[in-house]
Amino acid sequence: MTRLLVASRNPKKLAELRRVLDGAGLSGLTLLSLNDVEPFDEAPETGATFEDNALAKARDAFAATGFASVADDSGLEVAAMRGMPGVLSARWSGKHGDDAANTALLLAQLRDVPDERRSAAFVSACALVSSSGEVVVRGEWPGSIAREPRGDGGFGYDPVFLPDGSDRTAAQLSPAEKDAVSHRGRALALLVPALRALAEPT
Repeated sequence: MTRLLVASRNPKKLAELRRVLDGAGLSGLTLLSLNDVEPFDEAPETGATFEDNALAKARDAFAATGFASVADDSGLEVAAMRGMPGVLSARWSGKHGDDAANTALLLAQLRDVPDERRSAAFVSACALVSSSGEVVVRGEWPGSIAREPRGDGGFGYDPVFLPDGSDRTAAQLSPAEKDAVSHRGRALALLVPALRALAEPT
């Protein structure tokens, strides 16, 4: 079994990748997280784009461990806010990873924005770095921002994100429903051919 390091400590991201791999019938990879390897200096998320950040994280993980490494950087782009919070999504309120505070600030900033101007998209860039080279892919999930949070699934801005064509927020979707359409699910699906080559070398 080939070991693949997911450059994250978020168990939900690990589970999401596992579901995508299982759905693709790809079983030849053992997934590790940053909790499973010796600590190393991790790249700060200072890139100007999601792709920059994902690639920096994957490169650092591969260089430190020698394991093929996959990393993602994702966030929310709101049209009425000129694409913000963007790469600052996880720390929009000033504290990294405080989902409730980030969401509350976003809703406050959009309080006076009419429904027809609340379009947004979740964006995910995923990078794979291995001895075979580097692959970077991007997935997008279009939708809009709800007036108030709904649902308790997912994480981040999921409770206020209404996917196009849905009357349920991302936090109200089942994991399988979300994987099929989400930004990260779409990006990871684009990585499957490269991951298959890792798992099933010719």
